[in-house]
Amino acid sequence: QDAKLWPYFQDGLRRIDYVLTYHVQKPQSTHKQSSKSCLCCGFRREQKNLPAHEDPELAAQEQRLDYHEDDQRLRREEFEENLREMGLEMEKEEGTKLPGVGFLKIHAPWDVLCREAEFMKLKMPTIKVYCLINQGSSIAEKVNVFIQKVTAPLQPNVGENQTENEKPLSYPFSREKQHLMYVILVLSLQILYEQWASYSIFYKYQPIGLVRKYFGEKVGLYFAWLGVYTQMLIPAAIVGVIVFLYGCATVDDNIPSMEVCDERNNITMCPMCDRACSYWKLVTACGTARASHLFDNAATVFFAIFMALWATMFMEHWKRRQMRLNYIWDLTSFEDAESHPRAEYEFHVMKKSLKKEQSPKVVSVAKLFDYKSIFLFCSFVCSMQIFVTLAIVFGVVLYRVSIMTALHMSSTPTFRTNIRATVKTTAAIINLIIIIIMDEVYGAIARWLTIMEVPKTDKSFEERLIFKTFILKFANAFTPIVYLAFFRGRIIGRPGKYLYVMGSYRMEECAHAGCLMELCIQLCITMLGKQLIQNNLFEIGVPKLKKMLRQRKIDKKHQEELNKTLHRHEKDHFLGPFVGLNPEYMEMIIQFGMVTLFVASFPLAPLFALLNNVIEIRLDAKKFVTELRRPIAVRAKDIGVWYTLLRGISKVAVIVNAFVISFTSDFIPRLVYQHMYSADGTLHGFVNHTLSYFNVSHFQPGTEPMQPMHLGYKVEVCRYKDYRDPPWSATPYEFSREFWAILAARLAFVIVFQNVVMLMSDFVDWLIPDIPKDISIQIHKERNLIVELFMKEERGKKYRNTIGDPSPQPLRSRPSSQA
Repeated sequence: QDAKLWPYFQDGLRRIDYVLTYHVQKPQSTHKQSSKSCLCCGFRREQKNLPAHEDPELAAQEQRLDYHEDDQRLRREEFEENLREMGLEMEKEEGTKLPGVGFLKIHAPWDVLCREAEFMKLKMPTIKVYCLINQGSSIAEKVNVFIQKVTAPLQPNVGENQTENEKPLSYPFSREKQHLMYVILVLSLQILYEQWASYSIFYKYQPIGLVRKYFGEKVGLYFAWLGVYTQMLIPAAIVGVIVFLYGCATVDDNIPSMEVCDERNNITMCPMCDRACSYWKLVTACGTARASHLFDNAATVFFAIFMALWATMFMEHWKRRQMRLNYIWDLTSFEDAESHPRAEYEFHVMKKSLKKEQSPKVVSVAKLFDYKSIFLFCSFVCSMQIFVTLAIVFGVVLYRVSIMTALHMSSTPTFRTNIRATVKTTAAIINLIIIIIMDEVYGAIARWLTIMEVPKTDKSFEERLIFKTFILKFANAFTPIVYLAFFRGRIIGRPGKYLYVMGSYRMEECAHAGCLMELCIQLCITMLGKQLIQNNLFEIGVPKLKKMLRQRKIDKKHQEELNKTLHRHEKDHFLGPFVGLNPEYMEMIIQFGMVTLFVASFPLAPLFALLNNVIEIRLDAKKFVTELRRPIAVRAKDIGVWYTLLRGISKVAVIVNAFVISFTSDFIPRLVYQHMYSADGTLHGFVNHTLSYFNVSHFQPGTEPMQPMHLGYKVEVCRYKDYRDPPWSATPYEFSREFWAILAARLAFVIVFQNVVMLMSDFVDWLIPDIPKDISIQIHKERNLIVELFMKEERGKKYRNTIGDPSPQPLRSRPSSQA
């Protein structure tokens, strides 16, 4: 009978609209819990031979617990009384099946719903349905029809697309005009589970309309944005794969890598570290040179320009999609109302006012922590955390330097082979582990700082939390990458006069082919590692583990019997709490930075992001449907501050990629050599042009190699990658004219690339209107039709009053196809 009554109150008439849960103190359990939780008190009690009820410390602890329980109960009763004053009806259920857990079932009567809907100006569909206008010319209409037919198999089978050419007129709810409106009743959880939260339908579109109806506009907008982002990654991934394949196809024809791999050149390179490292042949870097060409070729510049325009197209496409959703969801006239003060803020203000009343002449300590002081403190803490990130990167640099020296000094041949690959890979993995750990730490610190600021409204709290979390996590994820791209190998000095840190550690230098390959490895491991570990471990494993721990509180013998008799709200008690969309957005924003900021060095980044997001959509959907409690539906017409962050990243990406192409890759040196120094206009001789000479007799004492005869012959002059004058010139080891010419070309390329690409992006932004033309026309048409509807209704009312016809029927419900 209980299952039959659910989800209604015990009278079987009032439906349960909302359920609150709270802790209920178990009877006669306080003494047991206290005695178990205070071993030292029990030990003193044994020494003094006092019974439990005579121990003063235990009695004081029990009194504190009782006071805490009474305080919570009084606050809960006050809250319930406020709900009753609002017109809500309630029914309690305490400890019937789940010990220590109470449920407060709430029912909202029809008049309360009507009152709140009218207060919120909630738009409701009317009985008037009109046909949508055509998309434009006949050709555009035919193209649209063709696209709809092609994508028909990709549409989810939820029955909400059968009336795409019709739309009911919507109008803010009014109790006076409720006879012209209807309510759509939707039972959608099972449909969402089958048509959304399933990996087998990963290729289909999401039922965004149904997601919005069940979870609210804010959650619906997140999944709509994630779907648009994933969809836009398809062309980016295709072009990135083409660029990578171009590098694979032309690697055998690449003249610089052919010169590196040519043993006839017999180029002897200077040691990579002091003492332990010896001279080495350039031909041993053949594999690295060939691999670098896969990502550092002529197509890289084109791909960087393409991705800058792609980011602009994505932002414009999302704005148009967002506007279309606002129209479909009747949010075009919705504006965020002024948020109510947070409970924590009101408590903080009340506490300060009480202190002023108690001691008006004494300066309160809280005054010392005014807004400016708290702001400065939070800024200081954030700066310190960024400094910690820099220190961690410096620690990884020392690891690379020391481990390379140790491997060179090793007498084991296995350790001496592939030293560079070992150091690169292990350092990238260490960076990945640190990034994942510090992500959690920085997230907790950002929340702690935001709570300490005591923002007035929930919106202010969320924006401040997002800003702090973004700054810390962005610095955490990209500081190692920025170091590899722009600092490693730039400030090392030269042979005989290297730069040292901490007295004895020589700054590491890039391989002959540059740092682009190491940058690519770091990006690849970071992207794949974060996606695999965070998705599989944090988003799947941790929630399941928490659910298991919550279920362990119930006796295993009765667990199966309880599962059969538990109501829906009692089963949902074991689901994880909804913590908001900020972690989901933050994960995607960091990924968007990986895809756009350093895409010139890793053209496969969009492909990896696409593969991850296809799984991420279904993973998040399954989490929302089966693992989390249903969140409170929140109305929203945009994604808020996240759009500003996306736009900022897309602008910064243009500058970053310009510097990556100019200073990290060899694109500019190759271009300058080919047009200024090459005898035949080709790249023949480019490798020799990039190498300077060093007389080995100029080594500083204690820095020369311990095994100078490692190659089997005496070395008098070695080569190193830099543009410096030879030792026999009038200005030995000074920067050559070629260095200054290439530096000027690099800076000129940055300026030209940045301005041209941003100009093209702004042109695309101006060319594409934010509001689709058909939506703008339909909004205007809908306003005229709603006026006609009410004018017709007024005329009908006068006619009914004349003939004595009864008043129209009240608001009715129309079941949808999902019901």
